[in-house]
Amino acid sequence: MSFLSKQFIDVIQWTEPEDGILAYRYPMEDMEIQSGGKLTVRDSQMAVFVNEGRIADVFAPGLYTLTTQTLPILTYLMNWDKAFKSPFKSDVYYFSTRLQTNQRWGTATPITIRDKEFGAIRMRGYGIYAYKIADPKVFYQKVSGTRDAYYVGDLEGQLRNTIVARMTDAFAQSSVPFLDMAANQQALGQKITDAMKPSFAELGLSLENFVVENISLPDELQKVLDQRISMNMIGDMGKFTQYEVAQSIPIAAANESGGVAGIGVGLGAGLTMAQTMMNAVHPPAAGPAPAGPVTGGPAAPAAPATETKFCINCGKSIPKAAKFCPECGGAQQ
Repeated sequence: MSFLSKQFIDVIQWTEPEDGILAYRYPMEDMEIQSGGKLTVRDSQMAVFVNEGRIADVFAPGLYTLTTQTLPILTYLMNWDKAFKSPFKSDVYYFSTRLQTNQRWGTATPITIRDKEFGAIRMRGYGIYAYKIADPKVFYQKVSGTRDAYYVGDLEGQLRNTIVARMTDAFAQSSVPFLDMAANQQALGQKITDAMKPSFAELGLSLENFVVENISLPDELQKVLDQRISMNMIGDMGKFTQYEVAQSIPIAAANESGGVAGIGVGLGAGLTMAQTMMNAVHPPAAGPAPAGPVTGGPAAPAAPATETKFCINCGKSIPKAAKFCPECGGAQQ
């Protein structure tokens, strides 16, 4: 009667009810698999038979009739003869081997690398990757184990930390400047993929795609880089100084006391500042030394230099002692 009361399984199959399931244990409870039963393994799946804690057989996609011919390893473990007819009981695990796409990765904190152009810098990045289960036996032994279900989210933290660790090594060995990394993100992603594939394989996984969406510096370092780029774009500092002075003249005039006098004072101050800055950038060439006297007599006294100032109305250069501007006729202070 106990034999008749048992439940037997004739068909074993599984379809994913939702996204994100990597491994699923078929519900056996007290049921036993009928000899000659059917096992269905669909595309994007693999099935593993586990008997008494040991993996007995791994099935690729297909339809199988469970006999001694299709279960050679399990038959050996159970010491069955070649014509067994009795039912048997084993745990059956299904593994999803389809691509797990749009998995996000990113550096929680900036990583420090040595750049041959900028020296030691802190860098951060983010992107997406895709992977799948390549070896369900290894994945069962090292990752999923005997759980009823194992999800993508259960593995996310492990994979993300592995990616960040391998990224640091890849950057350190690449000897590619940061600016070239940002300009060749596709090649960089391939290099990181090659570096991380062994780590994924150790878990029974296959890294199929890795995309670097963005590489950047922390805000404070990005400002310094922007300043350096700006200086390289400026090129000729002398011309840039002239441009800045020309832009500052109207501002200087507007900040004075207003009216025509204010414009003149601002213009004069602007011209003076322009001349000073230009002399700093391009010092005037030294003129020829004055010729000495032909005879040995005393040299003639040098003519006193005429001191000048700027007209407060038109900005023209006029003698310092002048009360009125010879150009516009404006009274001077």
